[in-house]
Amino acid sequence: MSGATYLAYDYPLLSAFWTMLVFFLWIMWFVLLFRVVMDIFRDDDLSGWAKTGWLVFTIVLPFLGVFVYVIARGKNMGRREIAQARAQQEAFDSYVRETAKGADGRAGSVDDLARLSEIKARGDISDEEFRRAKELVLSGHGPAEHSDRFASSAGR
Repeated sequence: MSGATYLAYDYPLLSAFWTMLVFFLWIMWFVLLFRVVMDIFRDDDLSGWAKTGWLVFTIVLPFLGVFVYVIARGKNMGRREIAQARAQQEAFDSYVRETAKGADGRAGSVDDLARLSEIKARGDISDEEFRRAKELVLSGHGPAEHSDRFASSAGR
């Protein structure tokens, strides 16, 4: 064995590859660690003591703690994340609906204009009636009752 032994690390291109691989695995490890910690806090089925135990286990022995957690409780991690995403989406949709309504709790002028446009498209009101109603709505003097009046007269 008098010849020099070459390792893969001796080649500059492979050195860059190994560095990138280790860096990628390091980032992936932290993503997994933070997801496990977030899931520990997100889980409503765990008691406070169980959450504390899992958290201490993942902090004191991070590799073992994370892998044991993923094996023991990983099946429902995705379900809890989906449930949280749905709850956030429903809260956002509810907020948007409430914000889109006027201060008095009725639909805004956009809904009034949409209804007027539908009525005009059906041919139930003339262009002149549509123009006048649109001006009322845009000026703020045409509450939803005006468009309802047009809708009720269109249904005759």
